[in-house]
Amino acid sequence: MSWLNEFDGRLAALDAQSLRRRRREVVPEQGARLNVDGESLLAFCSNDYLGLSQAPALREAVHAAVDRYGVGAGASPMVSGHSAANAALERELAEAVGLPRALYFYAGYATNASTVPALVGEGDALFSDALNHACLIDGARLSKAAVHRYRHADLQQLDALLAASPARRKLVISDAVFSMDGDVADIAGLHALCERHDALLLLDDAHGFGVLGPQGRGALAAAGLAGAGASPRVLYMATLGKALGVAGAFVAGPERLVEWLLQKTRSYTYATAAPALLAEAVRASLRCVLGADGERRRAQLQARIAQLRAGLAPGADARIDAAGWTLMPSDTAIQPLLIGDNVTALAVMSALREQGLWVPAIRPPTVPVGTARLRIALSAAHEPADVDTLLRALRQAAARTATATA
Repeated sequence: MSWLNEFDGRLAALDAQSLRRRRREVVPEQGARLNVDGESLLAFCSNDYLGLSQAPALREAVHAAVDRYGVGAGASPMVSGHSAANAALERELAEAVGLPRALYFYAGYATNASTVPALVGEGDALFSDALNHACLIDGARLSKAAVHRYRHADLQQLDALLAASPARRKLVISDAVFSMDGDVADIAGLHALCERHDALLLLDDAHGFGVLGPQGRGALAAAGLAGAGASPRVLYMATLGKALGVAGAFVAGPERLVEWLLQKTRSYTYATAAPALLAEAVRASLRCVLGADGERRRAQLQARIAQLRAGLAPGADARIDAAGWTLMPSDTAIQPLLIGDNVTALAVMSALREQGLWVPAIRPPTVPVGTARLRIALSAAHEPADVDTLLRALRQAAARTATATA
């Protein structure tokens, strides 16, 4: 029997563990609603933290760009795909995050997966937070550097690992905002360790850029390490498909490091460039983020975060307490509600779906075994009534869970 037949059994094993994933067909509607497989749902699943993905200013920018540039980029940036729009965007991104230079990539995952191998290789040492995103983990594996995994946010262990390493080139990689927990790294502390041990720091601020820091300039600016305080040993990566509502990513930092990435990052050299129409959409989004509209949207987001956390705080509702669910510590738009086992997490997600809400259940291997959770993603597009609806549905689901397990 061919080994290919084994995939039926492998898929069945995923089903038995409640780990098989499925895609859904989605069409945006008004506000925070999505049409999902033909059903209108109130969504708490999107990383569109500022609600910009459907903003009129971005739509207008895309229409104008199509008239000027057409649709596709045609080739890699190193051949003929680096349009005037892409070049302008790189300058504006560098200025926005207070760093000398930026490089614009077509996708966030590919950015990290190839940036890390461009920086370190065999004989070098790499130090990675235990909860880093998969793209950083894959980049570490591809680099062939010696990988040292330190406990989440444990700077004392990281210090010891850096001190014990005989490698001349050392790279520390970390999410700035951790995508499944919602907490923010101690960026100043990470930088201090890199200074002490002559290491380079690569920060992934996918979930912070546009939301954190002054004018939404990101976690690095919030830590005081941008602009006049910019460090020669920090590379800052952020995506453009979350708070900025478009697509793509960029890396910013010292001139010589960004130039090296331009020369050596394979996903930049060998992939077709992001189309100019996307670059123009990001430029329009960036103007919104840095202006009064961005301030208004961030204030709305913070209000929704405070509302949800008050509604799920210990003692706020006996049904949530009885179910044993825990809202994890987070001041960001990512609000994880820890459920525990996969079956219950999926059952709660299904119960919310019956109430017209889409809140994703996150299970291993995305999160550690035994920590399945609802990843509640809030947005400036959510109204106070939307969060009230979610809280009511969660309380009903908690009561149902408690009854089922009694």
